[in-house]
Amino acid sequence: MKLGIGIGWRPEIADAVEALPGIDWVEAVAENLCTGHLPDSLVRLRERGVTVVPHGVSLGLGGADRPDADRLADLAARAELLAAPLVTEHIAFVRAGGPRTASAALEAGHLLPVPRTRDALDVLCENVRIAQESLPVPLALENIAALISWPGEELTEGQFLAELVERTGVRLLIDVANLHTNHVNRGEDPATALDELPVEAIAYVHVAGGIEKDGVWHDTHAHPVTRPVLDVLAELRSRVDPPGVLLERDDDFPPAGELAAELATIRTTLDRAASGKTPGATAPATATGT
Repeated sequence: MKLGIGIGWRPEIADAVEALPGIDWVEAVAENLCTGHLPDSLVRLRERGVTVVPHGVSLGLGGADRPDADRLADLAARAELLAAPLVTEHIAFVRAGGPRTASAALEAGHLLPVPRTRDALDVLCENVRIAQESLPVPLALENIAALISWPGEELTEGQFLAELVERTGVRLLIDVANLHTNHVNRGEDPATALDELPVEAIAYVHVAGGIEKDGVWHDTHAHPVTRPVLDVLAELRSRVDPPGVLLERDDDFPPAGELAAELATIRTTLDRAASGKTPGATAPATATGT
């Protein structure tokens, strides 16, 4: 399915999102939606024919426990309410402990990286299969940003994603900002990851801003998209035409004009990469770095 160019729908910018020109689709955090009452803004967008994709953050498919049946049911209900063509989640764990351990269940409040080992991949694949059986539409999983690598990892990120897709048939949500984050923080080459992962499995792409402090990249979703992230987007587009590309912003929301400018820069980056041109200085001042 071709999604086109989209933006993350958030209540704080709901009016701006409705007014932005050329928005083909939006993504909404699934856990922030009530199944009994959709926000009026999303209702109006859907009436205009704008696709809405629910994006989950709490399944924790990379954890040792099997996916929670109630959480899966909630995600399925949101997909059906929105008539969504797919749902998305993360390759991460978000909680640990509980009845089968000697400790209380703890919620991390953050997306934590899964060790890229074959044992961890076995657990993730089984959890993904359970989720797929419980959802009414296809599932796509997102690579996450991380500060650390676990010791004893056996696979690169691209190899891990490729084997996950091969074993489960799951789609991928590739976040190019997270690939850049892992380049700065973990020394991983985004181009190598893109070479190793099955680009034909990409359902759509995330683009987001961040900031570097003391040699560490923080994936804030609260800063303008920077040139290095756009360069990774161009690398991806040189390999495949992704069905959708979406701009994420979760805090410190700029004026609507700045959001529109970032979307225009994303379109220009994709067009130039498709034509074989180098990225060059296509970004406006708001997207050249922080």
